[in-house]
Amino acid sequence: MLGVALAFSVHLINASALDEFQGAVRSVNGQPDLELRAVQGGFDEQVYAQVARLPQVRLASPVLEVQAIARTPDGRRFGLRVVGIDALVVPGIAPSLMPVPTQGPDEDTRFAMLSPGRAFLNPAAQQAAGTSSTLQLDSAAPGQPPLRIAGTVAAGGSALAVMDIGAAQDLLGRGGELTRIDLRLAPGTDRAAFVAALPRLPGWPANVRVAEPGDAAERASNLSRAYRVNLTVLALVALFTGAFLVFSVLALSVTKRAQQFALLGVLGLTPRQRLRLVLAESLLLGAVGSVAGLLLGGTLAWAALRLLGGDLGGGYFAGVSPRLQWSTPAALLYGALGLAAAGVGGWWPARAAQRLPEAQTLKGLGAGSATARRPWIALVLIAGGAVLAGAPAVFGIPLAAYVSVGLLLVGGIAGLPWLIEAVYDRLAPRLRQRLLPMLAIERARRMRGTAAVAVSGVVASLALSVALTVMVASFRDSVTQWL
Repeated sequence: MLGVALAFSVHLINASALDEFQGAVRSVNGQPDLELRAVQGGFDEQVYAQVARLPQVRLASPVLEVQAIARTPDGRRFGLRVVGIDALVVPGIAPSLMPVPTQGPDEDTRFAMLSPGRAFLNPAAQQAAGTSSTLQLDSAAPGQPPLRIAGTVAAGGSALAVMDIGAAQDLLGRGGELTRIDLRLAPGTDRAAFVAALPRLPGWPANVRVAEPGDAAERASNLSRAYRVNLTVLALVALFTGAFLVFSVLALSVTKRAQQFALLGVLGLTPRQRLRLVLAESLLLGAVGSVAGLLLGGTLAWAALRLLGGDLGGGYFAGVSPRLQWSTPAALLYGALGLAAAGVGGWWPARAAQRLPEAQTLKGLGAGSATARRPWIALVLIAGGAVLAGAPAVFGIPLAAYVSVGLLLVGGIAGLPWLIEAVYDRLAPRLRQRLLPMLAIERARRMRGTAAVAVSGVVASLALSVALTVMVASFRDSVTQWL
């Protein structure tokens, strides 16, 4: 159940966050033909004057865009994207960013957009600001007064404030700086030739690149891809953990009911029927767990989107408040995966029930003492996992590392019987004078397989928790350093 819930909730969170982010980018950016963007930071506004004079450019719109934290007078804080624009140009490229001043008594609003310290909020920002009439930005330059809310914009998506670009430069202490220029090309312009000619202009900044209008969403998707792929892979590892827990429960159940299965065998139940009986139990567990997991996963995704956002607090979809995007095909897929995982987990206990020696089991002798297994299989798996962990990524995705996770997990579980034997052989001589500990130790030593099955579920679950924690923390730290 938990494996399906985790996998399905991660899928819903990823899909919902990307859908909302792409919608916000389309709403904010409008549909220019090309964008000139800084690779990092900003660039000199002289580039705008240089580009706007080119005959191939019909319209050029300068933009200064930053992500900030806004504070209301009563102390509430929320993420706010501040966009500085030229109100005389922006209607031709991104009409949804055109400010609509709020008409006040005895107030001339014709030039409100050009007034310093005035901001125009979209619906998401208005909801976050509540009844406040001013906002203070944490990233504002020293000595700057609070922003006065002077009207609205129609842009959807995350919380957004639009203001005059000159006022934005003064407010943020970034005079003479831009982060983007939106271009509308003249009819008949050869786009490829124009893009190739731009870097040859005199004094062209090295950190300015030409981007297609949809590249912003693609960059955010690429930035968070490793984060999302790792979460998805670990969610699938959770499915494996669920399969192993089914194996653990059914294996112990078959051991406990061994004499009952043997008696049924004597009364006419064939080995194949015993196998089908245990498999039916595992599939029933899988069906109930999958349905419960889908319900729990949808609830977890809704709660995570409301409380943490689409990146689980990572900051890679900053300011986006996505709505849950339910997917019936995905629900059916993850439900089927949960059912398959339960079936795989129940296969080995079912085989054990099929091979049960009826006469020995009825006499209380079980299946005979298990022969000591050498740990070489576990060591080979762990060594293979260690080697693959350092393998290079394929198309930016560490596929070998994911295989390494599986090998390390299976190798660790396969080595449990040997580890239990090695540890308990050293503990046994020290506990011979204490009856209850001695009985527990001796039982575990002589029934290493059963002890390993009981412990392996805890090992798999703890390994998954540690892997998820380390992955999220290390990825966030890496992205923070890169930024």
